Amino acid sequence: MTVEKQKVSIKEWPEDERPREKAFKHGIASLSKAELLAILIGSGTVEESAVELMQKVLASCGDSISQLARLSVDDLCLFKGIGPAKAITIVAACELWKRRLSDERDRAQRILSSRHLYEYFHPLLCDHPIEECYVLLLNQMNRVIDHVRIGSGGLTATLVDIRVVLREALMKRATGIALCHNHPSGSVRPSSADDRLTADLAQACKVMNIRLLDHIVLADTAYYSYADEGRL
Repeated sequence: MTVEKQKVSIKEWPEDERPREKAFKHGIASLSKAELLAILIGSGTVEESAVELMQKVLASCGDSISQLARLSVDDLCLFKGIGPAKAITIVAACELWKRRLSDERDRAQRILSSRHLYEYFHPLLCDHPIEECYVLLLNQMNRVIDHVRIGSGGLTATLVDIRVVLREALMKRATGIALCHNHPSGSVRPSSADDRLTADLAQACKVMNIRLLDHIVLADTAYYSYADEGRL
């Protein structure tokens, strides 16, 4: 795109280069990430078009939709030309993306490995800025009954009450459970507190005749499994 074209509004661009018209003519898949987001926000500023504005936002995220999904409304509003309404629109689009991943996850409701467990929880926890812990409730065939958030904490820790975990299992008549929590730092190495929680939960599950399948520590692209490491 020439410098002269950058200084005019999208309405003045050649029709084939306007995001909406381009989508109608060539299909939505022909649009770049910035063009797709520009359609959502509708307008840019006096200085830059909606496409240029979203190119700037994406550049700050390393051109990653996953990183964009980490930004809050307040974060997005730091960009000139993005107010609360546009920021909410972007956040809503990212949430829809995560829910699509969740829908795909829910088609495979049987948990047979640590990888299945990681794939189940990744859409829920991959971009959380704070630690959260979930229990996955399973029936005798390892099919998912439900998942429940049982702890939410700070940047480096979350508090989990084993009695709450067992209560959820008993209420939903689960015969097996698996635990998952995230590490916002990106490291999947379990802490000493994680080790104690896993050991205490394993012992409590034995008393209640509930199978503890695994406890995984999840980050964006990796995970640690207590079961795979022979620590259950």
